[in-house]
Amino acid sequence: MRFFEDIAIGQRREIGSYTFTAEAIKTFAAKFDPQRFHLDEEEGKNSLFGGLAASGWHVGSACMSLLVADGQRLAREAASRGEEVAVWGPSPGFRDLRWIRPVLAGDTVAFVNVVVDKRTSASRPGWGILTARTTGTNQRGEEVYSITASAFVSTRANSA
Repeated sequence: MRFFEDIAIGQRREIGSYTFTAEAIKTFAAKFDPQRFHLDEEEGKNSLFGGLAASGWHVGSACMSLLVADGQRLAREAASRGEEVAVWGPSPGFRDLRWIRPVLAGDTVAFVNVVVDKRTSASRPGWGILTARTTGTNQRGEEVYSITASAFVSTRANSA
């Protein structure tokens, strides 16, 4: 992972894609969002979604999993080149979570993360706060998900 100083507004990362199978949709829904249109194909077909629909929380969880995995991959690659890897802190929150279109069984959603703002932390010396918008687009090119989230990112001075 990169240090606060090395990250530019507008920087873009393709973080991966996830295919929402009927089985995965039902398994997630049974544990975390047991609504009829997430659990049963016929109920989904007869709903406003028009098919078995993934929970929005499932879509967000898949996105988060890919985001973390991509960050770990980038950190491993940087370490293998002998570069110092920045420590990232927790997220102080998110805003503008949108489930734009239903994600149906069989859809594959590709996620992209773009840095939209950055600032030094006034309350935590040695840290910056990075804000990025992550979007998900299905295989038909339709945006289905977006979220704007922030994270604490270590500055180079904090690593010394």
